[in-house]
Amino acid sequence: MKINFIIPGTPVAKARPRFSRNGTYTPEKTVNYENLVKYCYMEQCKKKWLMGALDITIKCYFPIPKSTSKKNRELMIQGKIRPTKKPDYDNCAKAVSDALNEIAYKDDSYIVDAHIHKYYGEEPRVEVGIVEVE
Repeated sequence: MKINFIIPGTPVAKARPRFSRNGTYTPEKTVNYENLVKYCYMEQCKKKWLMGALDITIKCYFPIPKSTSKKNRELMIQGKIRPTKKPDYDNCAKAVSDALNEIAYKDDSYIVDAHIHKYYGEEPRVEVGIVEVE
Protein backbone atom coordinates (compact mmCIF):
# COMPACT_ATOMS: atom_id res chain seq x y z
CA MET A 1 0.00 0.00 0.00
CA LYS A 2 1.11 3.55 -0.73
CA ILE A 3 -0.21 6.75 0.83
CA ASN A 4 0.46 10.42 0.09
CA PHE A 5 -0.63 13.52 1.94
CA ILE A 6 0.22 17.21 2.29
CA ILE A 7 0.78 19.28 5.42
CA PRO A 8 0.14 22.97 4.62
CA GLY A 9 2.33 25.74 5.99
CA THR A 10 6.00 26.23 6.70
CA PRO A 11 7.77 23.00 7.76
CA VAL A 12 8.55 22.83 11.48
CA ALA A 13 11.47 20.93 12.96
CA LYS A 14 11.08 18.73 16.03
CA ALA A 15 12.48 20.70 18.95
CA ARG A 16 14.44 19.07 21.75
CA PRO A 17 12.58 18.39 24.98
CA ARG A 18 12.85 21.19 27.54
CA PHE A 19 13.47 20.83 31.25
CA SER A 20 11.87 22.82 34.05
CA ARG A 21 11.31 22.49 37.77
CA ASN A 22 8.09 20.64 36.96
CA GLY A 23 9.80 18.05 34.73
CA THR A 24 10.36 17.53 31.02
CA TYR A 25 8.05 18.91 28.36
CA THR A 26 7.85 19.23 24.57
CA PRO A 27 7.79 22.82 23.28
CA GLU A 28 4.31 24.04 22.26
CA LYS A 29 5.31 24.76 18.64
CA THR A 30 6.36 21.11 18.19
CA VAL A 31 3.18 19.78 19.83
CA ASN A 32 1.00 22.01 17.61
CA TYR A 33 2.82 20.93 14.44
CA GLU A 34 2.62 17.22 15.31
CA ASN A 35 -1.12 17.65 15.90
CA LEU A 36 -1.41 19.28 12.44
CA VAL A 37 0.46 16.33 10.89
CA LYS A 38 -1.93 13.87 12.57
CA TYR A 39 -4.98 15.84 11.45
CA CYS A 40 -3.78 16.05 7.83
CA TYR A 41 -3.02 12.33 7.74
CA MET A 42 -6.40 11.33 9.17
CA GLU A 43 -8.31 13.72 6.87
CA GLN A 44 -6.46 12.90 3.65
CA CYS A 45 -5.66 9.22 4.14
CA LYS A 46 -8.84 8.10 5.92
CA LYS A 47 -6.89 6.55 8.81
CA LYS A 48 -5.18 3.86 6.68
CA TRP A 49 -2.87 1.63 8.75
CA LEU A 50 0.54 0.73 7.30
CA MET A 51 2.30 -2.48 8.30
CA GLY A 52 5.75 -3.99 8.01
CA ALA A 53 8.86 -2.25 6.71
CA LEU A 54 8.20 1.24 5.37
CA ASP A 55 9.85 3.64 2.93
CA ILE A 56 9.09 7.33 3.57
CA THR A 57 9.68 10.35 1.34
CA ILE A 58 9.35 13.82 2.84
CA LYS A 59 9.57 16.94 0.67
CA CYS A 60 9.75 20.19 2.65
CA TYR A 61 8.89 23.39 0.77
CA PHE A 62 10.05 26.53 2.56
CA PRO A 63 8.81 30.05 1.78
CA ILE A 64 10.91 32.14 -0.56
CA PRO A 65 12.40 35.11 1.35
CA LYS A 66 10.70 38.41 0.44
CA SER A 67 14.05 40.07 -0.32
CA THR A 68 14.89 37.54 -3.06
CA SER A 69 15.56 38.95 -6.54
CA LYS A 70 13.26 37.91 -9.41
CA LYS A 71 16.09 35.92 -11.01
CA ASN A 72 16.89 33.98 -7.82
CA ARG A 73 13.17 33.53 -7.10
CA GLU A 74 12.75 31.74 -10.42
CA LEU A 75 15.82 29.58 -9.72
CA MET A 76 14.37 28.68 -6.31
CA ILE A 77 11.03 27.68 -7.85
CA GLN A 78 12.90 25.52 -10.40
CA GLY A 79 14.81 23.81 -7.59
CA LYS A 80 18.18 25.13 -8.75
CA ILE A 81 18.66 27.07 -5.51
CA ARG A 82 17.83 24.97 -2.46
CA PRO A 83 17.52 25.92 1.23
CA THR A 84 20.78 25.47 3.12
CA LYS A 85 19.50 27.06 6.31
CA LYS A 86 17.92 25.71 9.45
CA PRO A 87 15.90 23.74 10.23
CA ASP A 88 17.97 20.64 9.55
CA TYR A 89 16.44 18.02 7.27
CA ASP A 90 16.52 15.31 9.94
CA ASN A 91 14.61 17.39 12.50
CA CYS A 92 11.89 18.12 9.91
CA ALA A 93 11.58 14.40 9.19
CA LYS A 94 11.52 13.58 12.92
CA ALA A 95 8.53 15.87 13.51
CA VAL A 96 6.55 14.08 10.77
CA SER A 97 7.58 10.49 11.55
CA ASP A 98 7.05 10.85 15.31
CA ALA A 99 3.62 12.43 14.81
CA LEU A 100 2.51 9.41 12.77
CA ASN A 101 3.36 6.88 15.52
CA GLU A 102 0.20 4.93 16.45
CA ILE A 103 -1.69 6.89 13.75
CA ALA A 104 -0.29 5.58 10.44
CA TYR A 105 1.96 2.82 11.77
CA LYS A 106 2.85 1.21 15.07
CA ASP A 107 6.19 2.99 15.48
CA ASP A 108 8.62 4.94 13.31
CA SER A 109 11.17 2.18 13.92
CA TYR A 110 9.38 0.40 11.04
CA ILE A 111 10.81 3.00 8.64
CA VAL A 112 13.72 1.28 6.91
CA ASP A 113 14.35 3.82 4.15
CA ALA A 114 13.87 7.59 4.19
CA HIS A 115 14.30 10.31 1.59
CA ILE A 116 14.15 13.89 2.86
CA HIS A 117 14.31 16.86 0.50
CA LYS A 118 14.33 20.61 1.14
CA TYR A 119 13.06 23.03 -1.52
CA TYR A 120 11.77 26.55 -1.81
CA GLY A 121 8.19 26.96 -2.96
CA GLU A 122 5.56 29.60 -3.50
CA GLU A 123 3.28 27.60 -1.20
CA PRO A 124 5.11 26.38 1.93
CA ARG A 125 4.14 22.79 2.74
CA VAL A 126 5.38 19.29 3.42
CA GLU A 127 4.54 16.46 1.03
CA VAL A 128 4.71 12.98 2.57
CA GLY A 129 4.68 9.64 0.79
CA ILE A 130 4.87 6.30 2.60
CA VAL A 131 5.12 2.89 0.93
CA GLU A 132 5.02 -0.57 2.46
CA VAL A 133 8.21 -2.35 1.37
CA GLU A 134 7.56 -5.76 -0.14
